[in-house]
Amino acid sequence: MQNKQIAVILAGCGHQDGSEIHEATLTLWAIHKHGADYHCFAPDIQQHHVLNHITGQEMDETRNVLVEAARISRGNIQDLNMLKAKNFDGLVIPGGFGAAKNLSSYAFDGADCTVNKELERIVQEVHAAGKPIGALCIAPVVLARVLGDVTLTIGQDETTADNIVRMGGKHSATMQGEIVVDTANKLVTTPCYMLDSRVDQIGQGADNLVKAMLEMM
Repeated sequence: MQNKQIAVILAGCGHQDGSEIHEATLTLWAIHKHGADYHCFAPDIQQHHVLNHITGQEMDETRNVLVEAARISRGNIQDLNMLKAKNFDGLVIPGGFGAAKNLSSYAFDGADCTVNKELERIVQEVHAAGKPIGALCIAPVVLARVLGDVTLTIGQDETTADNIVRMGGKHSATMQGEIVVDTANKLVTTPCYMLDSRVDQIGQGADNLVKAMLEMM
């Protein structure tokens, strides 16, 4: 019997302007740990901006989200527009501010944000097919924007929790490593670096999330 196949959507490389590397890598680790397989995707677009990860200052250069995400996936990655829900058993979106800057405009527009059209299509397709979706850190805001009346967690941040409510969702507060499961909508979310977390706590959250997703399949 073929292993369960999970699509992982990346948003670049680096927590300030792309995918959070610990969250992405530990999600991939958890998928293999629990006997499933993954394939990575990212949009072939320019990053919103490039930040120096030491100073936090914007740099005078441009980078491509797909090319940068390939650093995490070791080159084994496809353009997001190649992703079809029928080919996968579930979908995971790691966090990092790339989810709020490159996959959506949440970092700038809050509850009035828009979501990358290809990602919006994919989330809708996977959800309509009754397949589970996982989101880590800030990425649950994408699910709130696309799906509306769902239950999610981003940890304890009141502003983000309020924005999830404004987008039609419900927020459940969590601590490090915990998950929230919306059984009706087959969604699993975990706060990761939305809280002051250690890397082992990120691993625990990713592991719990992937395990819960696989139990829904």
